[in-house]
Amino acid sequence: MEKKPFVTKEQIEDIVKTYPTPFHLYDEKGIRDKARKLKKAFAWNAGFKEYFAVKATPNPYLMQILREEGIGVDCSSLTELMLSDVVGFHGKEIMFSSNVTPEADFRLAAKLGAIVNFDDLTHVDYYAGIAPCLETVCCRYNPGGDFTLQNHIMDSPKDAKYGMTKEQMKEAFRKMKGYGVKHFGIHAFLASNTTENGYYPKLARILFELAVELSEEIGVHIAFVNLSGGVGIAYRPDQKENDIEVIGEGVRKAYEEILVPAGMGDVAIFTELGRYMLAPHGCLVAKVLHEKHIWKEYVGLDACAANLMRPAMYGAYHHITVLGKENEPCDHKYDVTGGLCENNDKFAIDRMLPKIDIGDYVVIHDTGAHGFSMGYNYNGKLRSAELLLKEDGSVQCIRRAETPNDYFATLDLTPFRK
Repeated sequence: MEKKPFVTKEQIEDIVKTYPTPFHLYDEKGIRDKARKLKKAFAWNAGFKEYFAVKATPNPYLMQILREEGIGVDCSSLTELMLSDVVGFHGKEIMFSSNVTPEADFRLAAKLGAIVNFDDLTHVDYYAGIAPCLETVCCRYNPGGDFTLQNHIMDSPKDAKYGMTKEQMKEAFRKMKGYGVKHFGIHAFLASNTTENGYYPKLARILFELAVELSEEIGVHIAFVNLSGGVGIAYRPDQKENDIEVIGEGVRKAYEEILVPAGMGDVAIFTELGRYMLAPHGCLVAKVLHEKHIWKEYVGLDACAANLMRPAMYGAYHHITVLGKENEPCDHKYDVTGGLCENNDKFAIDRMLPKIDIGDYVVIHDTGAHGFSMGYNYNGKLRSAELLLKEDGSVQCIRRAETPNDYFATLDLTPFRK
């Protein structure tokens, strides 16, 4: 798969006249197209709804685009709930999936009428002591063991801190039934960033079978099954992208084989996709400041791990395009670095790229999810602006760059000033 930026060198040269690098840039058209593609793949299910994982890209302008496309939000904290409320999400448009949850978070979730997704059995009574249970609630399932697909271990739920055992799920449903809950949901997240088309269908089978068991044994109405996230993207050019239409069809087949014969053909399918929805439709744009020739060849950018943490934290691959040199041979080997006082502040190691010159602009791909949102201020680095490339070709600043005043805003420096 060829990786092409959604922005040209000429566009960037125009943008930087107003907004200096580095900045994260998002593609409105790509975001809207992705939302419509997902909904089409699950159109067979009358109750289908996507709940965008706010933690991936918590920006109200992007959330509003998704809201206009009929997408809900999945929140994990008080501030994400507050942000969703400001954008206009309310009631069952909000899924609240948290863990080790403070009382204030539960209180706001209840006030907003969000669907609460309980992570632990003890949270049920804890929540009931804070606010009355709504008619519809959800519980997160952890089957333990290893999650395998085609004999390959995709992830190990047994090592994850999230979710309940099957017996705990049963006890939680009984408790909630006693609290007056009428409609129940089941949720699980068993693998991360998978490009295997079989992931969702296999997860669906696990949850559909559990739904039938809970419905029959506890005597409750299962209103929805939430397949959560985990559908990934192809970060590398040599990776094959998943096919959301094939995935949707695989889930439909499992639905008709398991739920429909059990008389549960009214169950809605929910998803909570962050990376799939936004990662390919955002990029980090930076300028080459320096080059260094020692034991290796280095190019240094005006961006650093404070702007994109994934390569430093996970060794994650993000493709890099040198704007204006897309058709030149990649015959130079570089470490592409930032300016943090940490040796892992590298966007790429031994990456084959065209010859890079000081002043070149580079696009670091697939930063639309878990990019800006994971930023931090180590070394006093300031977080960048976020810009939106709109469908009409104009550019809107949807978050200004931080200033030193922002960095010092939580300190009282009065005693130190003469």
